[in-house]
Amino acid sequence: MAPLRRGKNGPRNRSTVLKTASAVGVQGRRGGLTASKSTSSNVFQASRVHELGEDLIDSPDGKTATDFPGSDSDEPLNHDGISGSDEVHEHPYDSLLKTLNPTLPHSGPRRKRRKISSDTPTVSTQGPPSDFQQAVEDIEDEGELSEEDSADDSDIANLQQERDAFSRHFADTDDDQALLRIQAVQRNDWTVEKTSASSAWFSTLRRPTACGEALDHEAHGSGYQHPKLKPKLERFAKELLSNTDDFTNQLTVSIFNYRDVLYSARTLDNANALRTLTGLHILNHVTRTRDRVLKNNVKLSKSSDGEDLELRDQGFTRPKVLILLPTRQSCVKMVAALMDADRPEHQGNIKRFEQSYANVDDELSPNKPEDFKDLFGGNDDDMFRLGLKFSRRAVKFFSQFYNSDIILASPLGLRTVLGGDGNKKADYDFLSSIEIVVLDQSEALLMQNWEHVEYILEHLNLQPKEAHGCDFSRVRSWYLEGQAKYFRQTILFSSFNFPALNKLYTQSMLNIAGKIKFARVHRGAIMDLATSVRQTFSRFASTDPTSEPDERFNHFSTAVLPSLIKTSSRSVGSQQGILIFAPLYADFVRVRNHLAASSSTQHVSFGSVSEYTPVKEVAQARSHFLSGRHSMLLYTERAHHFRRYRLKGISKVIFYGLPENPQFYREIISGLLDSRFRDPKTNQRDISVRCLFSKLDLLKLERIVGTQRYLSLLSDQGDTFDFV
Repeated sequence: MAPLRRGKNGPRNRSTVLKTASAVGVQGRRGGLTASKSTSSNVFQASRVHELGEDLIDSPDGKTATDFPGSDSDEPLNHDGISGSDEVHEHPYDSLLKTLNPTLPHSGPRRKRRKISSDTPTVSTQGPPSDFQQAVEDIEDEGELSEEDSADDSDIANLQQERDAFSRHFADTDDDQALLRIQAVQRNDWTVEKTSASSAWFSTLRRPTACGEALDHEAHGSGYQHPKLKPKLERFAKELLSNTDDFTNQLTVSIFNYRDVLYSARTLDNANALRTLTGLHILNHVTRTRDRVLKNNVKLSKSSDGEDLELRDQGFTRPKVLILLPTRQSCVKMVAALMDADRPEHQGNIKRFEQSYANVDDELSPNKPEDFKDLFGGNDDDMFRLGLKFSRRAVKFFSQFYNSDIILASPLGLRTVLGGDGNKKADYDFLSSIEIVVLDQSEALLMQNWEHVEYILEHLNLQPKEAHGCDFSRVRSWYLEGQAKYFRQTILFSSFNFPALNKLYTQSMLNIAGKIKFARVHRGAIMDLATSVRQTFSRFASTDPTSEPDERFNHFSTAVLPSLIKTSSRSVGSQQGILIFAPLYADFVRVRNHLAASSSTQHVSFGSVSEYTPVKEVAQARSHFLSGRHSMLLYTERAHHFRRYRLKGISKVIFYGLPENPQFYREIISGLLDSRFRDPKTNQRDISVRCLFSKLDLLKLERIVGTQRYLSLLSDQGDTFDFV
């Protein structure tokens, strides 16, 4: 299926996107100035100590900052008054060691240490710091521990002894127990635990059978009492999780214990809570990772020359979190959740972010459904990527990927950076150390191009092609052994489950901490219809996914289409239109070609509307269908997803396949047929709905007819089931 980009100019074909990607190549910032190389060759740039203005210096391997893949580069950066050849900057790691250890020789005046607190408030008369000044402050911030971290000299030992989820899963992992669990995952040997706390939802927890206490995370609990967070985050967590139900509590415990999560119960009501909960977990992970590195730096600076310390506290590269989102507006919402939890004192490039992501003048029609407004309201561009770099007091937007802690991107935006298969210049090393992956609004990503999602996940946690300044003596052993994918946490949020999401759950979610699937008990879309209409579900035999499209088409062309041809021939010009709903574009093309070329349909007049149909042709097809000039209209699910047309003139609906989104079923029947019921000239016996399904459609069928009914439709004798 061809990919789709929905932006200001509507859908865009994959060929156009790939041509653009090949022409642009690996993008970075434009207009950024570079300074001369750092004089130090010490390799610790992969650690969490910030480089001195990643847009102002060269990398240790000879590449400038603009050579690296990074955030959106549509707007040039502005480094006023800074020349790249004016200064030679010292490597931040050496600078940090000299600050912490006064016995080391200094090449210049000793930097003053910033006081943590002061009783006398000071008022600054200067404006906001420049990018260069902020880069220097980032190094100073990362060279100091916050007051809460440095209050106790024994905090390093306490941190090592602390049996929180971060320490168990990443820092103080028992190698023997981890190996047993990895082997169990490779054998697909899971211990399954099912829970059903209410009649509205249930969960299924899978953990590797080789379950040792050293890695056995807590399975149950409530709220923020179990996760051990940083003090400022814990205060925020108490506000967020003070009044939660059992469903949210179990989800919270699973996320903070680093389990893989498939949550297919996302709604408009809980969307903000899910973003806030995820943002809290991400910030806690980034902060704990940075603090552990800094505290180990202190230990190294205080150690004697002959002391051999093995402190493995990092990966190959800096980025630790990847968040895939459908639109720029969804990125704005996720960033807002992160900022609400972190509350930084300074936000670098925030104005550029607001102008590029938040500012938009388009207004949606008030007649559009609420889920459409939530997804496409604001900036609906699906071509973006953004790097965020966090320090103790500040966050910087549009940082280069190799200098970022968190990467937020759309699948299309990130795919253009990774390049295609066989591209020798493709660079995906910045994904080698990702430890948390979040897919929000997965159902929207499905309607764009799910192949991009799969391609990105396939390139996570691979061995990097280059060192990128990595200090391999500090890299965790399971990174070096190529086992990072067994420690990575994957979090999937979706309004409903679908086969491609289940495939990720089965094949890509290999976390040794276990994985949990949350699901709702579906009432059924047929129970939420505004009008009562006869609905017939026709089952055809199919058990093989490879032959299912052919078997579906044969059933349609032999058992359904002949009766439609007779009906359409009698109703030409009488506004008795037949809508054929095709979920997949490939099915749409197949049916369209058959109607155009078959001798049995030569007298049938039909129109077609897909996600690629130009606006002018869409208007013409809708007009002819309403007037009765076209007795049939082909319509795709993705066209409805991106446009939500309110078609008129429909008397019969044929679902060539059930829609993935049950909301579409309700909208088409309730919204599109409602006008027919209000027309006194309409014979209600002529209004009907027919749905084709097979046993492979069980997830769709469950959402349409309900959890209590779908099994009987799959197993009962007979192949026709009527609902009124």
